[in-house]
Amino acid sequence: MSSDPWGRVDETGTVYVRTADGEQVVGSWQAGSPEEALAYFERKYEGLVVEIGLLEKRVKTTDLSSKDAQTAIGHLREQVEAHHAVGDLDALRARLDKLVEQVDARREERKAQRAKQSDEARRSKEALVAEAEELAQSDQWRAAGERLRALVDTWKGLPRLDRKSDDELWHRFSHARSAFSKRRKQHFAQLDAQREDARQAKERLVAEAESLSNSTDWGPTAARYRDLMAEWKAVGRAQREHEEDLWNRFRGAQDVFFAARSSVFAERDAEQTENLKLKEELAGEAEKLLPITDLKAARAAFRAINERWEAIGHVPRDSRPKVEGRMHTVERALQEAEETEWRRTNPEARARAAGLTGQLQAAVDKLKGQIEQARAQGNTAKADKLERELEGRQALLDQALKGLHEFGG
Repeated sequence: MSSDPWGRVDETGTVYVRTADGEQVVGSWQAGSPEEALAYFERKYEGLVVEIGLLEKRVKTTDLSSKDAQTAIGHLREQVEAHHAVGDLDALRARLDKLVEQVDARREERKAQRAKQSDEARRSKEALVAEAEELAQSDQWRAAGERLRALVDTWKGLPRLDRKSDDELWHRFSHARSAFSKRRKQHFAQLDAQREDARQAKERLVAEAESLSNSTDWGPTAARYRDLMAEWKAVGRAQREHEEDLWNRFRGAQDVFFAARSSVFAERDAEQTENLKLKEELAGEAEKLLPITDLKAARAAFRAINERWEAIGHVPRDSRPKVEGRMHTVERALQEAEETEWRRTNPEARARAAGLTGQLQAAVDKLKGQIEQARAQGNTAKADKLERELEGRQALLDQALKGLHEFGG
């Protein structure tokens, strides 16, 4: 028979766990020694400890719903009450009881929070209605209209109240917006005469734009077109039936001028395109240096390529980032190779790596000796624990040996 503070295994292989209510049968074990039986069910207990700990953390740090939390607690409680584990099950029951209290308190807190949010939403909507009713009397058509639209967006983002209250407040809000819209339409109805003035002004702007369309005085004419555009925008809109036709004539005159100017600039663009082709060839030549095997030779070759690069003129602006990025990639690879070479030849870093390796090797050897001793004494649990620790230390040692190898050690 074998036992520990929380359980025992009798001669028949039956495993018991000790609780405040007395011993409870955990299960039957026929596959190995009593120690292995206890170790197996102790691991079951540790698994429950981990699961309860994770649930405690979720309840504390996440938005886990009360329903889901209670379901999870119930599931864990069933496992505890099933007595299929060896350990302090009473302590686990106490932790689950405390979790239930926390979940209940959190549910009440959320209920109070929802009530508070509802009160806040009511006050917010009442404030929106009051502001909308004030804006309904405003003569600041654009600003008030934009503000009313913003109020609608704000309203949509607020929670709904009870149906009666929400409908009453929305009715007042909607009525205020309608009143403002009606007054604004009446106001703009008086602007029709001004639209005729705008049409006549735009006729004059179109005439001047068309007279400039064949100019070859590129700079001043382009500047004048910018001024004409500013004047066009300042005049305001003409009647809808005239606005599009006037705009097409105005824009068409500008297009004729700027198309002619673009043709003149085509030669410059062709030169930049040729420069781009040359730089792309140099970028390709630089990329052939990768991967870097001879750092000194690669550095010299890249320097020569870069000198030829600098001698070439501008390339088209939209192509510049891509072609320069290719050169920068090679340059970064050179820098990284230089840093790697420096680390490889750095005696201080090599010495640190060697020292760490020695320490880890000593720790591994010591653990191996302790494992052999524990197994000789029949202490399987201790030997298994030391084996797990040895795996971690051995992994660190393997990594350190790899690093030392990179230093050539």
